[in-house]
Amino acid sequence: MPDYVPNVRLRAWRNQEHLNRAQMAEKINATPIGLAQRLTCDEERIRRWEAGEVKWPRTEYRLALTQLTGKEPEDLGFSQGRQNESRLIEARVIPADALRAEADLYGTMELAQQLQASDVGTGTLEALAEAVDLLCRAYPVVPASTLRDRTQKRLAQINHLLAGRLTLDQHRELLVITGWLTALLGCVHYDLGEREEAETARRAAFEMGRQVGHGELMGWAHEMSAWFALVEGRYEDVVTAARMGQAVAGTSSAMVQLTLQEARGLARIGDRREADRALSRGAEVLSSLPTPDHPDHHFVFDHSKWVFYAATCYTWLADDDRAEEHARETIQMHTRSDGTSNAPMRVADAHIDLAIVHARRGELDAAVEEGMTALDIDRRSLTDLVNRAGDLDRVLRHRFRRETLAEEFHARFMVARRALTSRQPELLD
Repeated sequence: MPDYVPNVRLRAWRNQEHLNRAQMAEKINATPIGLAQRLTCDEERIRRWEAGEVKWPRTEYRLALTQLTGKEPEDLGFSQGRQNESRLIEARVIPADALRAEADLYGTMELAQQLQASDVGTGTLEALAEAVDLLCRAYPVVPASTLRDRTQKRLAQINHLLAGRLTLDQHRELLVITGWLTALLGCVHYDLGEREEAETARRAAFEMGRQVGHGELMGWAHEMSAWFALVEGRYEDVVTAARMGQAVAGTSSAMVQLTLQEARGLARIGDRREADRALSRGAEVLSSLPTPDHPDHHFVFDHSKWVFYAATCYTWLADDDRAEEHARETIQMHTRSDGTSNAPMRVADAHIDLAIVHARRGELDAAVEEGMTALDIDRRSLTDLVNRAGDLDRVLRHRFRRETLAEEFHARFMVARRALTSRQPELLD
């Protein structure tokens, strides 16, 4: 995980000038370079600078800061250093090692003996929780079918423990562990096009959360419902599910994710004002949460995800300058020094956002290049990507009908669409 060191110099300058983050962002946008480059700085960006999540801002922002403060970036606490490391959100273990470590945990516990015991020790519960954590961290990059099979196997083993003799506290802890594992299984089922199984798992996870009064788990179950609705084009349902989840999620990663899902639903139906409000609420909750130890965990909202969600919201709202800004930052944050990505699903979506922006500006070559790049990225789930690529295809066919490049992208999109519908024909009807 990146070692974020707070930028006390930048924060001290802002406090000395009696500016809150929003006011400082407005002043940056109003600098000569800010006006010339049409910068879209906001309070979330200032927060990330001050938290040390960005060690070396992009050129135009460094110039704007110098124009505003009269100081060089180094004097404001920024470090050029190994800047790629500050932008990456790295897992502590690679996917294969995550699954191997999870398997080793079960072996160490000697599950066969534990399943026959009349009670469960504290060490067993701790090891189970850690194993589930490893599986959730493997979600972004491990093939969905592999993760589904492993998750189902672990659920079967844990169910044996639930059927045994337990104290009330042990029963509650096992229900929470099972709830997280069931929620993960629901996500994987949906990625594989197994919609009925996904919904069954989602409902089961919610019920386990309800039984033990676990608001965050219930919140994520509602978030899954919002996600399903978004993919299926039921945008009013996205907003409804997201708001229901916010009522129970508390101050948590689930609350941030739910607020951003609400923003995406609102953006899809064209409600710019409410979408902006939801984005701001999400940033506010996010700023109150600590930097996660494992940002690769599927049920943790890491601080870079806000930028990724905002990029798509702005794309759907046709706010092209902001969309481009956030999409480029998403790609930058998740690109390793060797050119590979630690978040291929986010990066692919960001390329689609850029492609749509280029298409709306009449830049056909750049639009198709970005679109092809997105489709070339090896990612574990095609569902979201094919839907987003469909957005781009519609723009290209509307703006560039009969253009060869647009037809080439359409052909490539149809190949991806057929590959998906061969597994889940009802999803793209």
